[in-house]
Amino acid sequence: MIVKEEFLSKLRRYFSLNLYEVKIWTALLSRGVSTAGELSDIANVPRSRSYDVLESLEKKGFVVMKLGKPIKYISVPPKEVLERVKKNVKSDADEKIKRLSSLKSGEVVEELNSLHTQGVELVEPSDLSGSLKGRHNLYNHLELTIRNAENSVIIMTTSQGLLRKVEGLKPVFEQIKKRGVNIRIAAPLTKETDDAVKDIKGVAEVRNTTSKARFCVVDGKEVMFMVMNDSDVHPTYDVGIWVNTPFFASALSELFDTAWKGMKIKA
Repeated sequence: MIVKEEFLSKLRRYFSLNLYEVKIWTALLSRGVSTAGELSDIANVPRSRSYDVLESLEKKGFVVMKLGKPIKYISVPPKEVLERVKKNVKSDADEKIKRLSSLKSGEVVEELNSLHTQGVELVEPSDLSGSLKGRHNLYNHLELTIRNAENSVIIMTTSQGLLRKVEGLKPVFEQIKKRGVNIRIAAPLTKETDDAVKDIKGVAEVRNTTSKARFCVVDGKEVMFMVMNDSDVHPTYDVGIWVNTPFFASALSELFDTAWKGMKIKA
């Protein structure tokens, strides 16, 4: 049986199997019913490992052991395997989420917070900065920074950036708005952004700008700015800089306030 390496690699990623497991599994699928020895020969897997591999596949729900001698194994239909894997992944994820949620008010998080607080106190303000690569990482850190806002959040972004932020950060905006945080967003407003502006109405004030800048200032203390034009760069190559510097942040806030006064609410 010849199965392309590329196909085996996909199976390993999708089903979280090792190389021997995907070889034995695909070999059994091609036969329907077979012994461990036969599968070992077909899949080119050492016989000393074939029984362990089949036992592992049985536990994961990929195969069924047939009673009798010699012991044979029956392949489970791929559609059923997919459903079983989905169920197991969801079950594992739910269990991990449950365990992590239980840590929120536990001693572990308290001790970690204590370590972090003590560590930050020893850090020079100039060291509280960093570079972030990839839009996924950018938005994760942006969400963290905005979630901790106490007074104000100002954002300058592009049209597409506005759509992304309303889609991905609206729950965070709503959360901090309830705490009294003032949220202002400036972006080039178009017909494409009309629904997004309506969706966030009452949570953040949005005004039109012709600027193509991309930055966020939180509480006049932290600044996060993106150095690339999002229309010219692939999301995985997007780059952002985060800086905790009240001096620069307050200066940028003042410039934003001046520009804000001349911005229109709708294009």
